[in-house]
Amino acid sequence: VLKVFQYPLTITTCQFAIGTVLVLFMWMTNLYRRPKISSSQLAAILPLAMVHTLGNLFTNMSLGKVAVSFTHTIKAMEPFFSVLLSFLFLGELPTVWVVLSLVPVVGGVALASMTEASFNWVGFWSAMASNVTFQSRNVLSKKLMIKKEESLDNINLFSIITIMSFFLLAPVTLFVEGTKFAPSFVQSAGLNVKQLYMRSLIAGLCFHAYQQVSYMILSKVSPVTHSVGNCVKRVVVIVTSVLFFRTPVSFINSLGTGVALAGVFLYSRVKRIKPKTA
Repeated sequence: VLKVFQYPLTITTCQFAIGTVLVLFMWMTNLYRRPKISSSQLAAILPLAMVHTLGNLFTNMSLGKVAVSFTHTIKAMEPFFSVLLSFLFLGELPTVWVVLSLVPVVGGVALASMTEASFNWVGFWSAMASNVTFQSRNVLSKKLMIKKEESLDNINLFSIITIMSFFLLAPVTLFVEGTKFAPSFVQSAGLNVKQLYMRSLIAGLCFHAYQQVSYMILSKVSPVTHSVGNCVKRVVVIVTSVLFFRTPVSFINSLGTGVALAGVFLYSRVKRIKPKTA
């Protein structure tokens, strides 16, 4: 969708709109209990919604500008940002082995970037920005989840974030891109309206399901472990997208991606090593 319809704000807003409809349907039909939430909890969730909104927007901007495989190669740097932000926000000090394991991750991404055929700076920095915002969201969400007396369960927390994200982004989208998703505009752009709408709907449903499951996992593991699981997923995404889109990949590019992903695997192993206590 993003390759033929290059309006990332509109696409991201549509994804949040689909998620919002699903959440409201779930609450109204009592498929899941609607939460009783205080104004102080809403205030605490607002920063999460803001970084969640930016993270998804930056990802869609990157996907529209560079190859899917390249976006996800850059996003393999998630553990680096997770370690940094976990230290800053949660006070979790990494071991020397964790820090060393991040070297091939960063080096591999740099090598892949230098030899990427679809490389452009907008796509690169958008993917990097999505790393920062998504890992900020995960760390801040974890911080909210561990406050037992105030915490929402993960499903309702993500549901509220989704609704907030829609209301945050919709006015910006209308101001910046207008009503680009209207059938008349889509037709005038020479696109198949039914096909674009159907693929956008499927993408939106998959997007919400993936994010919800991601939050369910986050409630049970640390932000760093969560980012490692994300990187395993990224291997599948990179390989699948290369085959599906027939993306040209050079040997050096493949080597860089391989080194980065090997670094992620190494990182997931050394993360289990506990620091020695005096």
